[in-house]
Parts: sequence; structure tokens; C-alpha cells
Amino acid sequence: MPKHLAIDGGTPVRTSAFPSWPVWGERERELVLEALDSGNWGELSGDKVQAFENRFAAHQLARFALAVPNGTQALEVGFQALGIGPGDEVITTAYTFIATVSAIFAVGAKPVFVDIDPRTNLIDPSLIEAAITARTRAIVPVHIGGQPCDLDGVLEVAGRHGLPVLEDAAQAVGAEWKGTRVGAIGDLGTFSFQESKNLSGGEGGAIVTNRQDLHDLAWSLHNCGRGPASGTFDFERLGGNYRMTELTGALLLAQLERLEGQMAVRDRNAAILTDGLADISGLEPTLIDERVTRHAWHLYQIRYDAPAFGGRSREDFIAALIAEGIPASAGYVPLTSIDAIHRSRAARRGRWPGHDLALPDDAPRLRRRHRRYPCHLPQGRGGVALVKAATQGAYHRGEISRRPPRSK
Repeated sequence: MPKHLAIDGGTPVRTSAFPSWPVWGERERELVLEALDSGNWGELSGDKVQAFENRFAAHQLARFALAVPNGTQALEVGFQALGIGPGDEVITTAYTFIATVSAIFAVGAKPVFVDIDPRTNLIDPSLIEAAITARTRAIVPVHIGGQPCDLDGVLEVAGRHGLPVLEDAAQAVGAEWKGTRVGAIGDLGTFSFQESKNLSGGEGGAIVTNRQDLHDLAWSLHNCGRGPASGTFDFERLGGNYRMTELTGALLLAQLERLEGQMAVRDRNAAILTDGLADISGLEPTLIDERVTRHAWHLYQIRYDAPAFGGRSREDFIAALIAEGIPASAGYVPLTSIDAIHRSRAARRGRWPGHDLALPDDAPRLRRRHRRYPCHLPQGRGGVALVKAATQGAYHRGEISRRPPRSK
């Protein structure tokens, strides 16, 4: 174990780079070249996207899956299929990536934020009912980091008020709640296949559901408003072109074949990290509900308690980890703290019903609840023991506390 932190001139515990992501090989090359050489590069002329939709639906234990170009557009089409539009309200959490809310704005609706449970970083179902108004049209729980929300609690409130539930499962491919994979537990669910995701197509998204009516409507909306038997210029409604390319579908087909093996590695690595971090006072992994039967481990989230580390800031802790060769980040900024969200709301005031109200000011509550701040640790294929070493050794021994505080 090094005597000094790397940030103070010591030797880093890891000197080689973590393996890159995504992982690919001959199978990806084979299927992409098949699509390329076929000359059928669009969803309507080829077979790769449809094959991916069928296999992804089966993987998520859903009746239907619809592929789209990205996760943001999956949300937009999902909201449109639910009939959400100008003046409507959609309940969600501010602790998520901005796409959750930008898609709500894109259909003209208003996001209403409900706070998270600080132990899980997930929406707190006990707070949803107080946010419901006559304008509420849907509830959007976000499975942040790949950890399923308390769907029993969310669905119970939604059921009593006759509200649909759209699961934002962008980071949760393969995650399970009580033995059922997320996405189609609610009315519908959306996924992202952006480059960093556990199932990567560079970009891409999908909508899953068990409801024939929602699938048929989403299919029409994603195909310019055509019906299942429509000709090229026959349109049943206004829609958009949200079709996935055959090249992306081919890549995702190959990546899907790798997914279960990769998830097993993530499960193993997460167990190693959880075991090692349990010995370190001041680092607390997020609580996993016992009804979560599989975590997707897109992110490994912990909370950092500064007093346990001599009062050093979260930023100091992250900088020291990075210096040891262990990538880490500070987590998401609550959307209520992002100026673009407030500007978007302000621009809509007076133009659409319901947009003359200020955004709920949840940011102070979120920050108080995040007094022990969340951090994300990598799920590298190998080198997990070195993550433990960097944390257990350098920090548990208190070396960081000998560094003088940064000047303000």
C-alpha cells in the first residue's frame, strides 16, 4: 500500500487504463456488413431492425418493442402515444439526465418534480400524490443508474388516480423488479442505446409495452403517421420519422448477444465493490430495495460523508481517486438547478395553459438530502480490486485528511 496519495506525489494504485467501452468484434462486423451489402439500409426495407425489436422485446419480457433513433425520441413518442400535449403535467424526478424533461417540454407539457428517496436516488412514491393536479396526465419514474424504482408504490398511486406510468429505463436494460424486467411493468417504458449504455448501438432507443393499442399508436407516430396497411402517402395522423436504420439494428443485434455475459461481470464487480466499501466509514452505497431482483449496474453510486474524511470536500475526494487512476464523477445535477430548464419554462408562460406557474423549487431540498453527496465509480472489466485498494488503503488510513483544505 502506498505511503502517500498519488495526488500528493505518491504512486497511483492503477497505472494502466481501464478497458474501453463499448466492446465489439467479428459478430458486430459480420451483421453490420450484412446490412450494408444488402443495400436495404432503412427499417422499412430491411429485416435487422425488426429482428432486433423481436429479440429485445423477448429479452425484456414484453409483448412489443419499437426501435427508434435514440432514447430521447423514445420518450417523445411515448408521451405522444399517451396523448400528452400542451398544458398537461407530467410527474417525474429532478435527479435524472436532462432528456427526461426535454422530452416533456418537446410535447408541450410541464414537468412537475417529486423529490427522491435519499437512500436510493430514486423517486419517492410517498410524495407523488401531493403533486397530482387536475392537469396531471402521467407519472415517469426513472430507474437511475440501472436500479429499479419502487414500482409497487408508483403503480399503486397511479392506479388510484387513473394515470399511466411511463418507465424511463434508459440506464436499466435487463434490470428486474420482483422477477419481471423493467419497461413493460408500467404502461410502457423507454430505453437508450447511446454509446455509454450497457447495450450500445452508438445511438438508439426503444419503447416496450404489453399494450397492443399503445404499440400500434407508437408505431404509427414513429412512421410519419402511417397505419399498418397504409400506402406511402396514406396518413392516419400527424407523426414523425423516428425510424432506426438497419445498420444500427444490426449492431444492436450483435451487442444483445453479449449482454447477459456482460451483466454477469457487472454483477460480480458490484459485489466485490460493495464488500470492500463496507469496511470504509463515510462511504455508503445506495440502498437496494429487496424487491429488486436484478440491478443493471450502469452506475455504481455511493454517498460520500465529508466529516468521515476530515471535512474534505467531495471534489477533493474525486480528484484524489482520479489521481490514483480510478475514474469517478460527481453524479447528476438536479434539473431544478439548470438554467436551461428555467428558461424553457419561462418561454412557455402565457402561451400554453399551465405554463404560467413557476417551477417547483426542489433544488434546496435535494441538496439538503444530498449532504452526503453521490459519486459514481466505474464498473471496469477487471481492476475492481484496485478500485477497492485506492479507496480502502489511501482514504481509510486517513491520508487525505492531512492535506490542507482548499482556499475558497
